[in-house]
Amino acid sequence: MSEILGNQWVLMVPAFLLVISLIVFIHEMGHYLVGRWSGIKILAFSFGFGPELWGFTDRHGTRWKISAIPLGGYVRFYGDADAASTPDFDALEELPPEERAKTFTGAKLWKRALTVAAGPAANFLLAIVILTGIFTVYGKYVADPVVAQVSKDSAAEAAGIVQGDVLLRIDGNLIETFDDVQRYVSIRPSVPMTLSVRRGSEEINIPITPKLTEITDRFGNKIELGIIGIQTDRSAGNLRVVEFNPGQAMVEAVRETGHIITGTFRYIGNIFAGRMKADQLGGPIAVAQAAGQVATLGIIALLHLAAVLSVSIGLLNLMPVPVLDGGHLMFYAVEALRGKPVGEAAQGIAFRIGMFLVLSLMVFVTWNDITRNLTSWVG
Repeated sequence: MSEILGNQWVLMVPAFLLVISLIVFIHEMGHYLVGRWSGIKILAFSFGFGPELWGFTDRHGTRWKISAIPLGGYVRFYGDADAASTPDFDALEELPPEERAKTFTGAKLWKRALTVAAGPAANFLLAIVILTGIFTVYGKYVADPVVAQVSKDSAAEAAGIVQGDVLLRIDGNLIETFDDVQRYVSIRPSVPMTLSVRRGSEEINIPITPKLTEITDRFGNKIELGIIGIQTDRSAGNLRVVEFNPGQAMVEAVRETGHIITGTFRYIGNIFAGRMKADQLGGPIAVAQAAGQVATLGIIALLHLAAVLSVSIGLLNLMPVPVLDGGHLMFYAVEALRGKPVGEAAQGIAFRIGMFLVLSLMVFVTWNDITRNLTSWVG
């Protein structure tokens, strides 16, 4: 364990930069490719924010650059006032019609919407490609849904679940592997559900409510999850590998990506419902630590983390907050309904509010990172 904890600090920075660079590149490349295909002129493609460290200009006039702060990136279109794609209305008014048509703001509504949506879509596609590759080459380890142990004083013990029960369905959803149960239960703390089990030749429906429980993972991180208190046999005899051909692997990768999306939305819903705390939300420090920890397990584990983070970043960007992709799509939806764009003044106010919300979120998650690690840092 001490060797793993030591290695994670050595690997943290390179693993973090590798994961974030891959995710940002694919996200921004989605914007870039669809924008170019739509005939929109692109001024800059940047890795990171802030001062340029290195770059070059291609034959299309796009400045490709690496910037000082490696915590994101952007594509700047012709007619944008800044990296957040705020329109430069004064400059746009002075452009002749043929030049204005090359700007992002001057493009047709469907072209703008597709270009903006292409970033998050590229993140989801990246996750599917990574997971497809992993499942094709390595398959997927699964354990049969048979109860091998019931924890003392757990929800399962109180509900009457016993060793040897075969888990069949949960809230009517078919259980194929033990992971299906863990995935379903972990994001539903304090939510009553029905677990159908086979005991001998009899099928029994058991009402049960997962308890919100703090657990510690192999790296010492404390995580709150919904737990019912059952374990399965993960010995060599019960743990098996399901193999996939490329087509089956892609289907499984799409399913896995769907599970990540569902879990993310469920966690956010749990926060608003008061069932889970927001202090588990992590920022750049948490992502860097996770990358360093997972990197100690090998490149496949790190790629799997990249897939999960890619989906999360895609979802974050789809939030209906101005300055994020979802905020732009919200404006386009209003424009489609009104038949004309949202006014310049309204957009300016909305972008300032959006920037405040994004910066507030960054401060909040960074504070979570600091307070979560303060004891170990001081020690």
